[in-house]
Amino acid sequence: MNEALLDIGEVARLSGLAPSALRFYESKGLIEPAGRNGHRRAYRPVVLERLGVIKCARSAGFSIAEVASFLTARPGDGMRERLTAKADSLDDQIAQLTRLRDSLRHAAVCEHDPVVECPDFRRAIGRVPARD
Repeated sequence: MNEALLDIGEVARLSGLAPSALRFYESKGLIEPAGRNGHRRAYRPVVLERLGVIKCARSAGFSIAEVASFLTARPGDGMRERLTAKADSLDDQIAQLTRLRDSLRHAAVCEHDPVVECPDFRRAIGRVPARD
């Protein structure tokens, strides 16, 4: 078998994914083995880049179906509009997480008792509008 191929165990180790996740992604058409090395699946090294895209998209909240659509997207198939909508959604999530991060940093040094009642804490996470 071609020495450039990586067996499923090596791909799992290098990608940080369990072999079962690799088999699942294969069953969903997200990745494709290049062949077999004995009874073990073997992949081209480029699969690691694809798995990086999959992991990033999944961590951003993409469903398996959305990842599959993204990986096969072609210009003019409506994917650009869906990707723009997903990017807008991610912007909202980032803003929310930024507010949460800022409120947690404030809470770590705040003397208010309880911290969650602190006006600065609550404003930081967006629950209470700032007073002018």
